[in-house]
Amino acid sequence: MSSRIDIQKRCKWCGAIFTAHKTTTEYCSHRCGNLAYKDKVRKQRIESLQHELGKSIKTPPNLNKEYLTPSEVAELLHIGRTSIYRYIRNGAIKVIRFDRKTLVRKADIENMTTYIEQETKEKQIKEKTPITDFYTTAEVKEKFNVAESWIFAIAKKNNIPRTFNRGKTYWSKKHIDAYFAKKAPNPDITEWYSTQEIQEKFGMTLAAVYCFVSKNAIPKKKEGIMVYYSKKHVDIAKGVAAPEEPKYYTVPEAMEKFNLTRDQLYHYATYHNIPKMKKGKYTLISKAELDKLLAAPKIE
Repeated sequence: MSSRIDIQKRCKWCGAIFTAHKTTTEYCSHRCGNLAYKDKVRKQRIESLQHELGKSIKTPPNLNKEYLTPSEVAELLHIGRTSIYRYIRNGAIKVIRFDRKTLVRKADIENMTTYIEQETKEKQIKEKTPITDFYTTAEVKEKFNVAESWIFAIAKKNNIPRTFNRGKTYWSKKHIDAYFAKKAPNPDITEWYSTQEIQEKFGMTLAAVYCFVSKNAIPKKKEGIMVYYSKKHVDIAKGVAAPEEPKYYTVPEAMEKFNLTRDQLYHYATYHNIPKMKKGKYTLISKAELDKLLAAPKIE
């Protein structure tokens, strides 16, 4: 509300007496009004931050209860929650299942502290087994028919341990054997093409051969500087030979073909003694036996 008379007022910021021409005027100058506004904004920001901080601070759990959750047990023992669940699986910590909750009695925790102390001590005592068996570089070259520069490149790429002694480089025998065992060709493949034989038989350039074997994932083996490719796989990829009928189903293939669940498939395989084999991470089931078992009924 405005006024036609001069009003004597006290500035809310600096406290000075001034003459106002409106009843709503609170500050004696623009400077005091600006400073008061900045102070108000500053206080609002501080209140907002304190409110957020109060929300983020969790109330510490009451660890004096008779029964604790796994998270509270982890905080009480100052170890990770993953370790607590591992101790539960191992039976070191006894738990009670109640209303879909996992609870641990505090008295049982005191009994298993000895287990944790013993486990920690065993980890500290346990040391890495020292490597004592080695190949010299010459022995690796002779045994596996590879070049010296290739040995150093592969060892660096695969972190194969080595040591130096009296001017010679010694390589961990265990790690070298493991690497070459992993790279060994499939023993079922007995016939191989050399690169030159593929070029001559199919009229391909060297670049075309490399592109072809890479695209079709043709198994290969290396002997010295010579590289050989599986004759059977090359002929099948080129259409010269017909692909062999697979002898096994993978589990997903069998489930899809016979419209079975995984449990049903394993039940049939176990109950009827259908041969199975493990290949890497895959389980293979005999195709002939499964086809015979699950074939459509017929009367002859």
